[in-house]
Amino acid sequence: MTQATLTRADIVDSLVREVNLTRYQATDLLEASIEIISHALEDEGLVKLSSFGSFSVRQKSKRIGRNPKTGKEAVITPRSVISFTPSYYLREKVQRRKA
Repeated sequence: MTQATLTRADIVDSLVREVNLTRYQATDLLEASIEIISHALEDEGLVKLSSFGSFSVRQKSKRIGRNPKTGKEAVITPRSVISFTPSYYLREKVQRRKA
């Protein structure tokens, strides 16, 4: 089974088809939605979408890593990462689809 990547253009096409928006309106809607989610993660560090899941910002501390090619140790600096936790509903839906 080949995996296809869902792109912004695919989402816009779906909005045009299923919600009957113009391509311009669909693009604006998608871009505005992404912008709102991005700003919420920057400001609050948490975005919950009911029946879909939660995005959260976590802090990773400094640690020692290893270069896989050379085996040489290197310091990995502290950083913020975004994690996604699917809702129970989404998890169940994906599991049913794979079964």
